[in-house]
Amino acid sequence: MDMLVLLAFIIYFIVVLGVGFYFYNKTHNMSDYVLGGRDMNPYVTAMSAQASDMSGWLLMGLPGSIYLFGMGQIWIGIGLAIGSYLAWLFVAKRLRKYSEKCNNSLTVPVFFSNRFRDDKGYIRVVAGVAILFFFTIYVASGFVAGGKLFNLVFSEIGYELAVIITGFIIVLYTFSGGFKAVCWTDFIQSIMMIIAVVVVPLVALGEIGGGWDTVSSTFNSLVENGTNLLWSGGEPITAIVLLSCLAWGLGYVGMPHILVRYMAIKNPEEVKVARRIGTLWVVVALASVGFIAVIGRVYLGNPAGFDAENVFIQMVSNLFGNSAPIIAGFLYAAILAAIMSTADSQLLVAASAITNDLYNKKGEKKIEDNRLMWMSRICVAIIAVIGVLIALSGNNNIMGLVSFAWAGFGASFGPVMVLALFWKRMNRQGALASMIVGFLTVILWNTLFISGGVFGNMFGIQTFVWDSGLYELLPAFILSLIVGVVVSRMTEEPTEDIKREFDEATAGKFY
Repeated sequence: MDMLVLLAFIIYFIVVLGVGFYFYNKTHNMSDYVLGGRDMNPYVTAMSAQASDMSGWLLMGLPGSIYLFGMGQIWIGIGLAIGSYLAWLFVAKRLRKYSEKCNNSLTVPVFFSNRFRDDKGYIRVVAGVAILFFFTIYVASGFVAGGKLFNLVFSEIGYELAVIITGFIIVLYTFSGGFKAVCWTDFIQSIMMIIAVVVVPLVALGEIGGGWDTVSSTFNSLVENGTNLLWSGGEPITAIVLLSCLAWGLGYVGMPHILVRYMAIKNPEEVKVARRIGTLWVVVALASVGFIAVIGRVYLGNPAGFDAENVFIQMVSNLFGNSAPIIAGFLYAAILAAIMSTADSQLLVAASAITNDLYNKKGEKKIEDNRLMWMSRICVAIIAVIGVLIALSGNNNIMGLVSFAWAGFGASFGPVMVLALFWKRMNRQGALASMIVGFLTVILWNTLFISGGVFGNMFGIQTFVWDSGLYELLPAFILSLIVGVVVSRMTEEPTEDIKREFDEATAGKFY
């Protein structure tokens, strides 16, 4: 074990844990713990939102996919960049104002419940179940990534122990400081991530020599038409594949851990600043990841039995492992930063789903904030344990786990969020129907119409009856949107006070 690499990890851990404990004494109520008291500046908000979005998928899943199949896989990144910008443009400011107008709603399920006057708490229960289900799988993908990282960097540590260590560190600082700790650590982690994805491919390109033309021609010899954006895996990209990749962008309007960042910004007028920062970060990060995959394939020479999702880790090891181990350690920590920046946000939102949306589903004031905070902290630990068990179950494909969870949130909450913010006629029945249909369609489509779906891989059996080749988010999102409109039209109109609140919350300039 290289002690300098270990030292870099220890320094990183001390920093993030220090942030967590710093905010422990600054967290006094549930508003502080789950939304930072709506006091976040636009820079931290933007960087935190994007870092919590990308996860280990950015430095492992996506470059691994491009490494194997070519630059045609970058369409997922293009879809995400477009979706991120549009969410900041059309949703962020409107949600920030509307969620505060709706009885100061602290979570996405609470906003839906208050927006549609769901006094019996049905919306919060359905939303809470969806959050728990998909976030547990999403968190598991982070633990898988952490396990692969530690196992490769520190060969003395087995994969199973590496997964447990990753979970322990993430739980510790999320448990302590809540939303502000998560956002500020995400801010630090986002800076580490962007430095890593820019520096590593440039250094590797210098090692190869000959410039980009040499690299691209070599890559094309390894992967047929590998640098052609309209080819993937040696074949032209079909319309189905292109639609599936671009459909990833729909997920942004349904991601609870991203939407709460919009809700937490201190001043709605600062959303424009946050949008520009966030968009720039996403474009630079995704473009750099494309270079990592292409340059990495040429630089590493495609060794036999190599796990493509480890391309970035292996590049760092070859470039800096012997000559500059302390730099290698910090670059490895950047990968861990990508993993932790998403997992911590997801754990916090999932825990709030239990305490604030299921246990306290009617928002009863008699339940003390301190009691809810401690329940939330305990839930963080329990959910992490379940995520670790899934990560150890044998389903260790990061891309598959992330894509399933991303689709689940995008279809369960995205259409409801769009309709809630832009359509006055939307009602409680439509919201419930939309969420349920989106939730079930994603599960059924992934199980029956996707080859190698999450559950098929998890239990070692093939469950699909026909491989559609279409990403489950697209049909589920469309069907959920249609059902929300149809059911709302077929049932009673919202009350006058709901309509009046909608008019007040959506008045003014938003773009």
